[in-house]
Amino acid sequence: MNINDELINKLQRLASLEIDSNKLDSTKQNLSEIVNFVENINTLNLDNIEASFNAIKSELQMREDIPYNAEVRDLILKEAPSSENGFFIVPKIIE
Repeated sequence: MNINDELINKLQRLASLEIDSNKLDSTKQNLSEIVNFVENINTLNLDNIEASFNAIKSELQMREDIPYNAEVRDLILKEAPSSENGFFIVPKIIE
């Protein structure tokens, strides 16, 4: 993909921004490098690679989900200026 003045002008209009004329050449060069990098990634054959969210293989250790009676809510609500039925009462800010 060729990054030219026409594309830069279109991007400026779409993004509602203005690039200084003295930075146009460096911006075109930077965008070209980014596009070339993405094009290189698109050429990779990833058919046999399982999708993941993290490059590090790890197992999430799960703890047993045991309900307990935590009195934290009551301790926190004691410090609140106003509360009712286990909830904070705040002033209405939207009419």
